[in-house]
Amino acid sequence: MDNAQAMKREKEQWQNRAQQGGKLRGVKFTTVSGAPIEMLYSPEDVENINYLSDIGFPGEYPYTRGIHDTMYRGKLWTMRQFAGFGTPEDTNARFKYLLEHGQTGLSTAFDLPTLMGRDADDLLSEGEVGICGVSVSSLADMEILFHGIPLDKVSTSMTINAPAAMLLAFYVAVAEQQKIQPQLLRGTIQNDILKEYIAQKEWIYPPTPSMRIITDMFSYCTKELPQFNPISISGYHIREAGSTAVQELAFTLADGLAYVEAGVAAGLDIDEFVPRLSFFFNSHLDFFEEIAKFRAARKIWAKKMRYKYGAKNPKSWMLRFHTQTAGCSLTAQQPENNIMRTAFQALAGVLGGTQSLHTNSMDETLALPSEKAVKIALRTQQIIAHEIGVANTIDPLAGSYFIESLTRQMEEEAEQYFEKIDALGGVIAAIEQGFFQREIADAAYRYQNEIDKKEKIIVGVNDFVEDDEQIEIPLLTIPPEVEIKQRQRLADVRQSRNQEGVEQALKEIQRAAADGSNLMPRLIDAARAYVTLGEMCNALVEQFGVYEEPAVF
Repeated sequence: MDNAQAMKREKEQWQNRAQQGGKLRGVKFTTVSGAPIEMLYSPEDVENINYLSDIGFPGEYPYTRGIHDTMYRGKLWTMRQFAGFGTPEDTNARFKYLLEHGQTGLSTAFDLPTLMGRDADDLLSEGEVGICGVSVSSLADMEILFHGIPLDKVSTSMTINAPAAMLLAFYVAVAEQQKIQPQLLRGTIQNDILKEYIAQKEWIYPPTPSMRIITDMFSYCTKELPQFNPISISGYHIREAGSTAVQELAFTLADGLAYVEAGVAAGLDIDEFVPRLSFFFNSHLDFFEEIAKFRAARKIWAKKMRYKYGAKNPKSWMLRFHTQTAGCSLTAQQPENNIMRTAFQALAGVLGGTQSLHTNSMDETLALPSEKAVKIALRTQQIIAHEIGVANTIDPLAGSYFIESLTRQMEEEAEQYFEKIDALGGVIAAIEQGFFQREIADAAYRYQNEIDKKEKIIVGVNDFVEDDEQIEIPLLTIPPEVEIKQRQRLADVRQSRNQEGVEQALKEIQRAAADGSNLMPRLIDAARAYVTLGEMCNALVEQFGVYEEPAVF
């Protein structure tokens, strides 16, 4: 009997003894996503895994262990805190506060009107201006937002999708005013419209013209902004909508592959634009499942880029990603518990090899985060980086029977989803047929059912509840004066600008939309002329139309 057979026999005997004599708690032993977890993992669970081809070394194909040779021994992840509320002045002050306390990159949240491409004085913006993010209607707002912040020294992330091209135009125009060369700008704009159709629902145009805008941005950034990521393909919002970890993994990478195909179809060289694509993942509650997800994501992307799409540049094979801890896991009950949840989720992101990390604040389920809560969230990252030793060695969980088995399992299940999506005709066809939406809804229903039945325990929510709980943490509120101020600034802009220049800029945007020329130079010209966000978006609506989601049952 060889060693493998002996090991298998001994494990079976141990398992029989454990099940007969041991006690088990009356809960489901599954991941947060519902995947069953074995009582014990052993060498037989990884016997078909080849170290060199399946795991490899950091900085080398297939990048399972990380995309850089030295990982955090060479450079720590970028520490970001999502910030944006009220007026540009308010958010500018928060940006400077965070930079003063050790943050190394800015991450900008926009309010709902801005996310929807509407100006602060739009009738549909009433009551929402500055509430869930910063209000930006024109270059005048962007100038204030980044006043005194050297854009050649700070990496900036902007969470904006449908009107991403317009916000990028504002950003480039502000850099020009600071006398900064475009090639020095670093950062990321989310610009992931496919996940909007799938999960977040903040769209303007139908999928086909939306993809055209994105490939225009790919082309422009490749030539003019070589250090700037023109897209952050986001699984975060797919997970926040209720997906499982495997669904987040598969749907996000499927979106990424759709963008690659769109770029190639638009005539772009795959090895010129793909190295600037970045990803954005959620780090949820199940510690090991999340680590396995991140490792599987790198491996899958590397294989697809190298063998399916024929990319030759190793940088095209590398999946670079930002991580944010799970907002949907935060609880209004006993909000201080969110500090611990966030710390473990952040640790999973680090052990999974993230390049950038945002830690949620304990009060975000109740309001926009206060300064104190934000500082605690940032300090959480700094403690992980400098005090507990996890940045000393690369991918320390590699070789774990459980981690390697789970990584392989997630890779295989993601491939099954790719086959289903291909059978439906691709990502856009699957969106139009409601495939993603149904899958996510079913997963969210299952998880909520487990919580309701106490098969999954959420501390302070369905167990360990405090009936007389009093929330005693300070909460940030946005006063109604914010909307008044933003509307007045916009009125001043409209009054002072050159109206003839505005009209000409809008005609050029529509001309480019109609003849297929790149939209970005026209949008930047419009930004310089103080054309508003809503005016630019509406000019394209006349050419592209507005998307209406089909009913999904």
